[in-house]
Amino acid sequence: MIFKKMLKNLITINFFIFLILFSSSSLANSEFELWINDFKKKAISSGISKIVVEDVMSDAKFLPKVIEYDRYQPEFYEDTKTYISKRTSKKKVKSGIKLFKQDTEIINKISKQYNVDVSLLMSLMGIETNFGTYLGKMDIISSLATLSFDKRRSEFFTEELITLLKLVDKKIVDSNTLFGSWAGAFGNFQFMPSTIKNYAIDYNKDGSIDLKNIEDSFASASNYLNLMGWNNKSPCFFEINLKKNIPEKYLNTSAKKIKNTEKTLFFLKYIEDSEFLNKYIDLNSAIVTPDIDIVENPNKFSPAYIVFDNYKLILKWNRSLRFALAVCTLKNKFQNEL
Repeated sequence: MIFKKMLKNLITINFFIFLILFSSSSLANSEFELWINDFKKKAISSGISKIVVEDVMSDAKFLPKVIEYDRYQPEFYEDTKTYISKRTSKKKVKSGIKLFKQDTEIINKISKQYNVDVSLLMSLMGIETNFGTYLGKMDIISSLATLSFDKRRSEFFTEELITLLKLVDKKIVDSNTLFGSWAGAFGNFQFMPSTIKNYAIDYNKDGSIDLKNIEDSFASASNYLNLMGWNNKSPCFFEINLKKNIPEKYLNTSAKKIKNTEKTLFFLKYIEDSEFLNKYIDLNSAIVTPDIDIVENPNKFSPAYIVFDNYKLILKWNRSLRFALAVCTLKNKFQNEL
């Protein structure tokens, strides 16, 4: 009898939980439909043709999983060593070398034309999409619409969605190919719509920009990096051992803005065994300690990195301290192999 009563109570509780979740989901979908109608009006008033707006947005759906992914990203819970090691393995280097050998001529040509290291291009593609093998399967329109509807970063994603519709309206991007990441990024290098608008190139001159082919994607990534100011002759970062006398104000723990940039010479007094940095003393640099705000009970001074302008440039690509460290780490591994 006791077991039957407990089972009945458990079923009742689960039923009420189901009702709450179902009601919340229904409410979200109802509010989302209202938001879609308002968004369509805004898109049309921005100059996008009504036909394109209706056609592209007609199947947009609210995707709860996208909100879940947005709240729980690996950049925000993995320690630095784990994050980097997962993304810069020997297997990844081997896969990159295989792709490079298949398209050596065109990749080298684009690299030289835009003056951007091949090793950097391979690294970015490897970390973003595992060399094109994982481009993402989510409906980008629904992803961007969901994130636009969500209050956390609504303004940013609404502008991205408007930009994407304009690209479709101008026939720069084919709406039938818009499948990618949960955040709305697209192609081999995971370009957001605004990045496509500002930097993407129809390199093979076939009349459209296809960021899933080697020519357009590598040229677009190279153009982006070149215009941002990538310097092939400058380092990205070095891991360092900090002395305990460094003032905390020099420890950067957030990617939003790297503060207290100084010439490398200034930081030498705070770094153990700093002789190897003597040839970089005139470069702008900063100190990054990425685990402090992420890891439970972190070591305030370790891991630590001295970073340079190239590193800060990668932060413009993806504003994550760990992402930039992983990109530069994999870049260095490719530099020794290609």
